Amino acid sequence: MDRTHAPSWRIAGFALSAAGAMLFAIKGVLIKLIYRFGIDTTSLLAMRMVLAVPVFAAIGVQRWRRLAREARPDARTFGLTMLVGIVGYYISSWLDFQGLQTLDAQIERLILFTYPFLVILFGRLLLAHPLRTHALVGAGLSYVGLFVMFAGEPSRLDRAALLGGAFVALAAVSFALYQLFAREFILRCGASLFTAIAMSAAGVAALLGFFLTHTAAALIPPGGAWPLVVALAVFATIVPAFLMSAGTARIGAQGTAIVSTISPVVTIGVAIAVLDEPFGWPEALGTACVLGGVGLFSLIESRPRSYRAAEEGPA
Repeated sequence: MDRTHAPSWRIAGFALSAAGAMLFAIKGVLIKLIYRFGIDTTSLLAMRMVLAVPVFAAIGVQRWRRLAREARPDARTFGLTMLVGIVGYYISSWLDFQGLQTLDAQIERLILFTYPFLVILFGRLLLAHPLRTHALVGAGLSYVGLFVMFAGEPSRLDRAALLGGAFVALAAVSFALYQLFAREFILRCGASLFTAIAMSAAGVAALLGFFLTHTAAALIPPGGAWPLVVALAVFATIVPAFLMSAGTARIGAQGTAIVSTISPVVTIGVAIAVLDEPFGWPEALGTACVLGGVGLFSLIESRPRSYRAAEEGPA
């Protein structure tokens, strides 16, 4: 039997994807803890990149050398991959980090979690992709959940929290654009090389932004923040990226998307335990709506195209 069809192969894929999703889920909590040391968004993002990018770059060099000359991406593909990486890994991350200055970690994770619907929307607006009913239903349910979470907690309706939510929403927009345009370049470069090029470009952009506004001394975190910054770079960036890639190779992108619904649940649990964030009926109902909307969308998208076409009719 081909090992890619063996149950153990798929079980390992689900386990790897789940582990990666859970590690990604702690990112917001780590950032909130680091902010207590007075570190600003631009400095923290630069610290993260300084630690993470050398690993991705080393892997990229290895992958580049292993490719035959004719299989390597051309200059145009290389440059566009860098641009896509700056949008997805630098701009999106900066907006997300900035939003976490004033927004609860659990709300941040749920807002970001709605990005698949934005991919569908931008695909329709920019590339004339079909806009299907189940995507609209899932998006509606998810955004109702976010409304409930904001409206049900008065403290989230002040200017600071709303501004934080706006930053994270823009991060979701940026990441959706990244997802929409990255697919073509992932196919051209391969996942590992694409990630290496994109992350390296984002790291250079982050450092340029840092040195334009800060002195080099601001790149060194206070002593007590060091373990948290290292954890952010290693356990909430590098390790989960490889786990998710390995999982996707076994169960596919849609399978990974479904498994990733565990991510907000983990964020909420850790945020409550570590940050003492509130969790009452607005959070419970809102979370159920967001997860339900994204889960519905992911499950239908993971079905064979023939079944969806029969249910939805012509695109």
